[in-house]
Amino acid sequence: MSTPIRVLMAQLNLLVGDIPGNTSRVIDTALKARDEHQADLVLFPELALSGYPPEDLLLRPSLEPRIEQALARIKAEVEGITLVLGYPRYVEGALYNMAGVIRDGELIGEYAKQCLPNYQVFDEQRYFVAGSQPGVFEHRGVRIGLSICEDIWHSAPTEQLAQADVDLVLSLNASPYHMGKPEQRADVVAQRAQQLQAPIVYLNQTGAQDELIFDGNSLLVSATGETLFCGAHCEEALYTACFDPASGTLSAEQPSQPVLGRDASVYQALVTGVRDYVNKNGFKGVVLGLSGGIDSALTVAVAVDALGADRVEAVMMPFRWTSSMSLEDAEAEANALGIQYDVISIEPLYDSFMQQLQPQLKGYAPDTTEENLQARCRGVLLMAISNKKGYLVLTTGNKSEMAVGYSTLYGDMAGGFDVLKDIPKTLVYQLSRYRNTLSPVIPQRVIDRPPSAELAPDQTDQDSLPDYDVLDRILELYVERDYSAQAIIDEGFDAADVNRVIRLVDINEYKRRQAPIGPRVTQRGFGRDRRYPITSGWKAGI
Repeated sequence: MSTPIRVLMAQLNLLVGDIPGNTSRVIDTALKARDEHQADLVLFPELALSGYPPEDLLLRPSLEPRIEQALARIKAEVEGITLVLGYPRYVEGALYNMAGVIRDGELIGEYAKQCLPNYQVFDEQRYFVAGSQPGVFEHRGVRIGLSICEDIWHSAPTEQLAQADVDLVLSLNASPYHMGKPEQRADVVAQRAQQLQAPIVYLNQTGAQDELIFDGNSLLVSATGETLFCGAHCEEALYTACFDPASGTLSAEQPSQPVLGRDASVYQALVTGVRDYVNKNGFKGVVLGLSGGIDSALTVAVAVDALGADRVEAVMMPFRWTSSMSLEDAEAEANALGIQYDVISIEPLYDSFMQQLQPQLKGYAPDTTEENLQARCRGVLLMAISNKKGYLVLTTGNKSEMAVGYSTLYGDMAGGFDVLKDIPKTLVYQLSRYRNTLSPVIPQRVIDRPPSAELAPDQTDQDSLPDYDVLDRILELYVERDYSAQAIIDEGFDAADVNRVIRLVDINEYKRRQAPIGPRVTQRGFGRDRRYPITSGWKAGI
């Protein structure tokens, strides 16, 4: 009677471009799977050796010898366990997104990804040639099929595996996160398992790469489509599954991890995005302006949860319009978080600039020029601290502001990473309330007070914008769902509000092109999956 096959799922956070480092992690994990977990097979993510997405690193001439050296090293250093891992590889001059099976020093099989995504954040057709044949190998008499990420979202590759009469499928993935994506994946994998009438081991990588968040949430799914196990959200982990050839059943050897609610999963994604961007790029810490408002309040909380209080510095930079409430609340949060906190007035800098500009501005009435100058004084201070201390400047603009251009180039947009870039204002409030359920660090009146940039007396955001509940819904329909102006109006929104908001979105593309990157958590962020021309005569009326 055949003995069960133990499969170790390596839900890892790998570094794009670090082929030697990723190779070492593969080797170390494989040996640990063999020696500590007594696994027969160890499964790694899509493009594990290069990291995902490698983008134009795939076009470098030195890619091919580096991958070949990595594969040679794995074959030489690992025996006694079968590895299934992803990597880019040239075959007869064509580059494939490949999954390889390595056993006792031999590459016993390869499978080339068939469905190359070319939408949203993906542009794999720029680099890879699509495969056409199913990937199947045998292990102790069990027929095991291979699938790479996008393949499982389409029925044709699954049908090939069904016709090949596989007993088990191993799916290698680098599937980015957005709200609702883990649930979508679980539904799709369940459909494919039912189509195959075979269980699926679905492994997803974790960690952040620039704006993309990879959430893990690896799955074990039965032949009937039942979710047997779900891995952790945004955490590295090793999980062991057991496949019984006699019964054809799959089981987990550890309990499922908790399924997080929306706010918790988004918050952890932001923490992961900040931690990996700062650490993988070698910054000593971060600095940001703490204004007493909701956006900077949430940003600094995320930063501390990602990096620890000792690597976060906040600076309050008051001006004549800054309220005592803002000063008090900023200091209260800094003290609650235990971070370094300083107060530097921008009044002398602003006055000096205005004095020097007086000949050029004489005769002009005050307008946004003076407001923007305040933001730019603050940006200069933060960038100086950044340069001197080796800290990354975190900006604090949210998605609603970025959409309509309520931000200042070279002012509050000056920095290297925008934590809330893909977080609408209404979600900022929800995440702030969620964070306070973990520990009360954001003062309640920061959440309760009307939002204001405090660039003019008694200013509030709603002086020139619809209420954020209305604004965010219009933006969702226009930015994420591609509704026309008329289609949005037909949903019951005021025509003047709709046309004004859409015009602001369209004319501020030039600002977004110059904005820092930030973690993507919606289905369409202002980054690699929304590419609109700056100069355009397009009208959004229909």
